[in-house]
Amino acid sequence: MKKLKPVKAYLSQEKDLYDAIYSIFGFYPGNIFLYKLAFRHRSAAVELFNGTKISNERLEFLGDAVLSLVVADYLFKKFPFKDEGFLTEMRSKMVSRAQLNTLSETLGLDHLIETGIPGSNQSRSMLGDALEAFLGAIYIDKGYEFTYKIIVSSLIKHHMDINELEFQDLNFKSKLLEWTQKSKRVLEFRVTEENGMHHKKRYLVEALVDQVVMGTGVGTSIKSAEQSASEEACHKIFQNNPLLPDE
Repeated sequence: MKKLKPVKAYLSQEKDLYDAIYSIFGFYPGNIFLYKLAFRHRSAAVELFNGTKISNERLEFLGDAVLSLVVADYLFKKFPFKDEGFLTEMRSKMVSRAQLNTLSETLGLDHLIETGIPGSNQSRSMLGDALEAFLGAIYIDKGYEFTYKIIVSSLIKHHMDINELEFQDLNFKSKLLEWTQKSKRVLEFRVTEENGMHHKKRYLVEALVDQVVMGTGVGTSIKSAEQSASEEACHKIFQNNPLLPDE
């Protein structure tokens, strides 16, 4: 049975966003401005009177933690006899940047992202970032139980093949290195930006093949940023299947 659309959704300037979220996830937001913020990339941040810039980064931080908890909870219940090593590896695969980027694109969230970066220069990692920020918005707006149901029903059960993931290798940096070595090309990574302090640092890294930028990635460590940049590079080089480093 179709849920009744809230009256405020008809009157709001964000009625298209209300409809998009309902169409994809089957619910109407309570606080629509949380979700609007979730899709605002830092390149399109709004500056407040005190100089603070508002983007989806804080929601992304929260959503990342919520997603990790929900996936851990789900795996713990689904595999009661698997050891900690298996659960940790499966969680890593399910919440990997590659997985979230692809999932975000599949759901169509890329069309909702507000960014100040031209399309050709956009980093693929902003897709997964927006998905995490969106989950952070749901958590604040609807609570943990509701968020758990959305993640399990709309994301895991509909878009993740647990059996396939178990045997899947998502080490894009390794695959990119393997391809460049076989092709006798030069691969290098370059840190182009470093923001934040201490444990809140964020790194922007470029993956270059023969001095041509093939991918950019953002991460809380140089290693994770390199992995994200490698994923984008693989996506460009191996369009049909970025998991297979064959020409």
